[in-house]
Amino acid sequence: MRIPTRSLALIAAMTMIAPAHAQQSGGTLNLVIQPEPPGLMMGLLQNGPTQMVAGDIYESLLRYDTNLDPMPSLAREWEVSEDGLTYTFHLHEDVKWHDGEDFTAEDVVFTVDVFLRETHPRLRASLVHLESVEAVDDHTVVFTLKQPFGPFLGVFEAGTMPMIPKHIYEGTDFANNPMNSTPIGTGPFKFNEWRQGSFIHLVKNEDYYLDGKPYLDEVYYHVIPDGASRAVAYETGTVDVLHGGSIENFDIERVAALPNTCITDAGWEYFGPHSWMWLNNHEGPMADVNARRAVMHAIDREFARDALWAGRGQLATGPVSSSTRFHDPDTPSIDYDPEKAREYLAESDYDGETLRLLPLPYGETWQRWAEAVRQNLQEVGFNVDLVPTDVAGWNQRVSDWDFDLAFTYLYQYGDPALGVSRTYVESNIAKGSPWNNVAGYRNAEVDELWMQAAVSPSPEERQEIYSEIQNRIVEDVPVAWLLELGFPTIYRCNVQNLVTTGIGINDGLRDAWIEQ
Repeated sequence: MRIPTRSLALIAAMTMIAPAHAQQSGGTLNLVIQPEPPGLMMGLLQNGPTQMVAGDIYESLLRYDTNLDPMPSLAREWEVSEDGLTYTFHLHEDVKWHDGEDFTAEDVVFTVDVFLRETHPRLRASLVHLESVEAVDDHTVVFTLKQPFGPFLGVFEAGTMPMIPKHIYEGTDFANNPMNSTPIGTGPFKFNEWRQGSFIHLVKNEDYYLDGKPYLDEVYYHVIPDGASRAVAYETGTVDVLHGGSIENFDIERVAALPNTCITDAGWEYFGPHSWMWLNNHEGPMADVNARRAVMHAIDREFARDALWAGRGQLATGPVSSSTRFHDPDTPSIDYDPEKAREYLAESDYDGETLRLLPLPYGETWQRWAEAVRQNLQEVGFNVDLVPTDVAGWNQRVSDWDFDLAFTYLYQYGDPALGVSRTYVESNIAKGSPWNNVAGYRNAEVDELWMQAAVSPSPEERQEIYSEIQNRIVEDVPVAWLLELGFPTIYRCNVQNLVTTGIGINDGLRDAWIEQ
């Protein structure tokens, strides 16, 4: 089996990015970033805003088109052995870090086997299948698996496996390395300046290894405090791009109707954003499965979709999104049913204590959603307080399990083995991250099923196992599933090639250009 070598991969890439007109170099692109990210060191932080900015600073070995097929990035070609155990990547030979040092296969080995094993819980869940990663020479890296792992070719994305400079981080305290504040990557844009509360400024990487790219001279990510002001910033020409979720849902149709304005739902295929509330299974009222079932049936998700999300998105049926492989829609019902919620609450050990509910600090829609859920829960007999935080505070409280319920949304990365299992396996329970098994769900039998599904040889076998997993997890309600989110991107129509991959503007600015 040989999977996209250079010729096939370049054909796919050309198909994705071929413009209607010749590309034009130069210009400044202004985007909104909301909320302001807690940092830009993508090996340490996985917040959506961090990935959106840092995805053009850092790179990985591959990119993915909107069909989730791999395309070249730092790897120009690659092969997979017939037995599915060996993945060989051939790197571009003229890549430099933003500080001028050479990028080599040793950086890949350090990134995967040292840095990200320690810092990246989502990737760590995939690395359990990795036997070794070796630098054959400066520009060849070989990954050897313990057993076949079908989704493995899907982990080489910038947010999942960002390449980290060995010469800066080796032997240091990764979390406190002073270079975290001035990130060094290989990407098409270099970090220039961050004025807190105002903007993040990236500039063109003049030494980028792809001739002629990037086309843009500079990029500004503007920090604008509320949805109405962000909409006004677009209307007045201050910004050219409104990423998904940056204005309130009720404003989308009005803004999209403005002159020279385009809108697209593309660029989220790899992520499959899936929202839920963390329920603290570790201790407190949510450690009781009947209390968790009461919460699930108390939530009016149709109201949230229709009134708060302007009809965008759809009701989640469990842990796997409908856009993700091996989704099973026939799981036990988690529909809105206040009477059933009261019955479950009566069967639980809940004794009236006040639940601490953390809204997601990403704007007015999320705040209103938390208020609506609080009302839903109070109507069936729970006492609930909203606990306001900023992004850094939300990260900290969720990482420390200092909550009873907390809104979130996570990405699914196209396959349950890559983006779903990490939320539910016991081996991924650890304080210090808001992106692992924060809820503290433990089920040894289901853990074994996750492992079986990841390494099963046929899609049919994987589907059967994943269907069983979904049914069992929905019965246990470790989290309260909400919506599969819809996140359209709004932009000036003269901004060309803005969305060219399955992760959209998170890594698309190397291809973007402005038609004059």
